[in-house]
Amino acid sequence: MSKSTVMALAVISMLRFFPAGAQAPAKEGSLTITQMELGYPCPNIPYYHFKAALRLPHPSIIGVEAFVNGKPLRATDLRRTAGAEDPGRPPIAGRSPSGYGMAQDVTLYEQPQVIGWVHWLPGQRYTIRITVRLKRSAGDSSADVLLTASRTLEAPPAPVFSAGWKSYKSVVVSETAGLDRKDEPVKVLLAFYPDEDHGLKREVRVVAFDPVTHGVTEVPSQVYDVQRSLEKDDLAPDKNGKATRHIPLWLPTVTARLVFLASVPARSSRVYLVYYNNEKAQDTIYRTDLRVQGEAPGLQVDNSQFTATLSPNSGHLDQLILKSRPDAPLFHRMETNGAIHWNPDLYAPPRPWTHTSDWAPPAHVHSLAGPVLANSEVWGPLPEVKEADASLRYEFYTGVPYFISSTSMRINGTLNCLALRNAEIVFKRELITHAAWYDAVRDSVIIYDVKNMADLTDLRMEADVPWITFYNEDSRIGFAGIQLEYANTGLESDPRLLNPFFYITAGPWIYWARGLSHTYLSSNMQQVVPVMKGSFYSEKWAYLIYSPEKGRPPYAPVIDWQKKLTHPLRTQLVEEVDDRVSKTLEEVYMNDGKSGWEGRNNKK
Repeated sequence: MSKSTVMALAVISMLRFFPAGAQAPAKEGSLTITQMELGYPCPNIPYYHFKAALRLPHPSIIGVEAFVNGKPLRATDLRRTAGAEDPGRPPIAGRSPSGYGMAQDVTLYEQPQVIGWVHWLPGQRYTIRITVRLKRSAGDSSADVLLTASRTLEAPPAPVFSAGWKSYKSVVVSETAGLDRKDEPVKVLLAFYPDEDHGLKREVRVVAFDPVTHGVTEVPSQVYDVQRSLEKDDLAPDKNGKATRHIPLWLPTVTARLVFLASVPARSSRVYLVYYNNEKAQDTIYRTDLRVQGEAPGLQVDNSQFTATLSPNSGHLDQLILKSRPDAPLFHRMETNGAIHWNPDLYAPPRPWTHTSDWAPPAHVHSLAGPVLANSEVWGPLPEVKEADASLRYEFYTGVPYFISSTSMRINGTLNCLALRNAEIVFKRELITHAAWYDAVRDSVIIYDVKNMADLTDLRMEADVPWITFYNEDSRIGFAGIQLEYANTGLESDPRLLNPFFYITAGPWIYWARGLSHTYLSSNMQQVVPVMKGSFYSEKWAYLIYSPEKGRPPYAPVIDWQKKLTHPLRTQLVEEVDDRVSKTLEEVYMNDGKSGWEGRNNKK
């Protein structure tokens, strides 16, 4: 073999190892891995990972790439130093894949920490190679220096979830109210690629990761509301044959809601892993206490705490029974439709006073039954008033003594109203002896004997009353409303609310309601208030059925549940960067103006 041939082969070998645009490591010191390990999920790094502590030959701007058994990782987490964040809390800083092509990092690193997502399996060996590019500015240049180091590690022996599931997402669940949470429902929205969807309702599994034993335990979960957006971006050239763009602006996507039961100690965070992408997964049945019977909208929903019956005409709450007090059912059945729950409603004479509970049936009905969540949704135009659309949604969960009610109303054409109301709950008068609520003006809890109040007396409180309860001191049954959300807005104009308030009224029935504009109960009860086109009203309440406890105030359970329900478990979704994600991302602007990134100086 000639000398020239040997030199040519050496050049080819170097080109094979260093692809176009890369440089061989320069002799400028070395990259030292001071520590490397394969780690378990924790709230700060909520996935199976490697973590490497590095030492550079001198402080430098850097770029880092990691390879696991020869395969490059699409994204790594680069931290300035080890111990920068609390391992028991979700991460604060992070750079999305879209940022890799735009965002600048001119930090000078010397002893950085590199973290990468690794699907390691117990007992298997993994060679992890890290390449660091030493740079003088944020951008790459021919003057950059490449340093490389690697280690081979054996994965710990602790068991992981079945290898049949190819992918998982992490959900960090955090408790913020100082209360231990046990089997509390948590909802998240997830996105998938179409080729990862083999029947999401069948294949998704949720497991709780134990931070002490490092074991995993499957928890009851439920997938619902699967939506598919399968249109592809058109990358065809324009009419002149010029490329419009080289990477798609979007990729086909499948989204789904997930609800699962989470247990989190007070003031802490826990990791839940959502496994998917298993075409061979079998259906699984979670045994819980949640049961749904009947035909929508007239459903009966049971859990271990109560039985709720919905009206077969309107789908509104018609009767409620606390399982521990079966001899004390709550109902109304006195006026017109007879339901317990009446709103949204409005009164625009000469048309009749109209409520969503007057639907017979609603224009639209939808229901869902599962082991964790059952819901009922009804919506459509208000009876006799086609200028207004309204909706009602109930959410029932396994194992809890409350359900969630969400209502909304949209005004499509301006109406002159004597009453515009929401959040009305009505019971037969004889079933209730007392009412209690928190009074913000007096900063105290008001307890009122409603059994002996005069008919059509109004008890008024602030419109944003945080909670209110009816109870019977003899039958020891209570029903409470805990306000979760309350919003009024408008498209064409600000919402026009005349003296909004919350109130209780008694007659042959007793009810509470929110008056948004309610001249019907004012001193000048025949004055009309225009409710403007484009106005939108929404509310979200938790309705709690309970038995007052001896030795405690009759409203004590309401305050306990209010603290929980107004401080729900917080979630943070963390996902692996998929191989198909582009390394740069274009944005579509309305004009040819500046992006703000032009001429940015990133040199140190």
